[in-house]
Order: sequence, then structure tokens, then C-alpha cells
Amino acid sequence: MIGIAPNATLIGVKALHNGTGSFTAIINSIMYSAMPLAEGGAGAHVINMSLGALILETKADKKEIKELAKAVDRATRYAWQQGVTVIAASGNDAINLDAQKDLLLVPGQSQHVIGISATAPLGWAKGATNFSRLASYSNFGKSVVDLSAPGGDYAYPLNDVCTVSGITNLCYAFDMYLSTTRTGWGWAAGTSMASPVTAGIAALVIEKAGGNITPAEVAAELRRGATDLGKPGNDEVYGHGWVNAFGSIR
Repeated sequence: MIGIAPNATLIGVKALHNGTGSFTAIINSIMYSAMPLAEGGAGAHVINMSLGALILETKADKKEIKELAKAVDRATRYAWQQGVTVIAASGNDAINLDAQKDLLLVPGQSQHVIGISATAPLGWAKGATNFSRLASYSNFGKSVVDLSAPGGDYAYPLNDVCTVSGITNLCYAFDMYLSTTRTGWGWAAGTSMASPVTAGIAALVIEKAGGNITPAEVAAELRRGATDLGKPGNDEVYGHGWVNAFGSIR
């Protein structure tokens, strides 16, 4: 769909199948996406990862999980070194990851990754206008959230029916994203929707800079332009703020 960054070229890199896959495929996808065209890669400027795994660390598998985290870190660090901005979903478990020290979210908590929480109105079809409300499912915590972005929600009472502009549907659907699916169009909600919103704004920042900008500078512009909500400064819900495209490119 033509959206936030209409001049951007989308590069589809398949890491999952029907929502599941291996970390090997994810790592290979990051490496391929970040690799310059001259070296046989995709030459991407931004990597969006609307995916993640929440891993429970136990004494029995702590060593293996540490090695897995290091492997993903090497891939995301490679992307950063190639000048690629990496953005990932914070997950949909409604968990404060600051309080769950035995949980690891990969790649949301990996090195040089901008983690995104999701916001959404609750009952927009009934007049609700608080689009910055933390979505009911979104993970949060300073350890994972760098920024927040609209992601839709499905928490409104399931049986209520609403009509908007001649379209009749369950009210909660209007709080979600109307997006492309494998079969056409459908309603969706998740940090997987919030992450590409941020990636689109990152693309605008890169476009304005003529491509001559580092991932650290892209992250700084995203934070500079974001709307500071919640507790002043960096907080567990919004991170450094709620993304604002106009704020980040003006």
C-alpha cells in the first residue's frame, strides 16, 4: 500500500512461513537485507521486523540462549555498521519486560535495534480519539521500547456493531488497521503494525537527508520529532516518545 513513505522501494525478504520460522532464517534475512547491492545483497536502508520471539531463560538453557542472542546481535550489528536502520516490534504479550528479568525478546532487545510499542484508540467508531493510548496487548518497558507508534487494537467489546461512512462492521474493527493480507484485505492489530509505521518515518528521514545519514542519526531524528507522552523523557510505555512524521522531518 502507498502509505507514509510513498517514494520508498519495498523489498520483501521471507524469513517466516505462516508466522513461524527459524532464527537462522531471520539472521540470514538481516544479513541479506543489509548487504550492499555490489556484494549481492538487497542494499536496504531500513529493515523492519514485524516479528519476534519471547524466550524464557532458565538455568538449564541459559548458555544456549546467550549464544542465540549473541548470534542475532552480530547480525543486527552488521546491519548498523552497513548504515542500515533496524526496527522491530516489541511483542504482543502485554508484559512489562523491565519486571521480567528472565524473559528475552529477540530481536526487539537485540543490539542497535529500535524497539516499538503499539498504541490505539478504544472505540474510535463511537467517538474515541485517544490514539496514543497503549494498546491492550503491547509489551512495554524501557528495556525494549525506544519509541511507540499506532498499531491498532481489538479490545473494544466484541459484539458491538458500528457503521462508519456506510461501512458496517464490529466496532472493534475500526480500531484496527485495514491492511493487505495473503488473500486480499483484512483488519490487523499488533506491534507488527506499529513497527512499519516507524520504519516508514525512518524512510522519510533518510529521504530528506539524501541517503547520507547514519542509523544513529536516524534514531536521533525519530526521537527528536516524537511527541513526549507519559512520564517526561524516556519512559516504559512510549520510550522516547510517540512517533511524529512531521516532527522528525521538519
